[in-house]
Amino acid sequence: MVKFMILFKIPADIEAFETVYNDFLALVERIQNVRRRQVITITGSPLGTTDLYRILEVYFDDEAAMTAALRTQAGQEAGSELRRFPAKTFELLFANVYEEAGGSTPQ
Repeated sequence: MVKFMILFKIPADIEAFETVYNDFLALVERIQNVRRRQVITITGSPLGTTDLYRILEVYFDDEAAMTAALRTQAGQEAGSELRRFPAKTFELLFANVYEEAGGSTPQ
């Protein structure tokens, strides 16, 4: 599985950000072949402050599915909507995802 992540920094105007973000999210929700979406609102950091406000993660079965989905009309419209966010207020990342149940290691 792979995911496309967008890390948003703390906006200068939260109300304006939320308006643009909700418009953007509506377009992301039209993208086909999305396995799942996660919206993460940052509440803090173990190190104190952080410059992150929100993370959007969009999961696909594999890189080919993600590339194809992002090249569709819906994917292109969502990508164009990113221009409404101020420059340097977000970062785009691709990542491979490895999941497993549990999470404990025998002693």
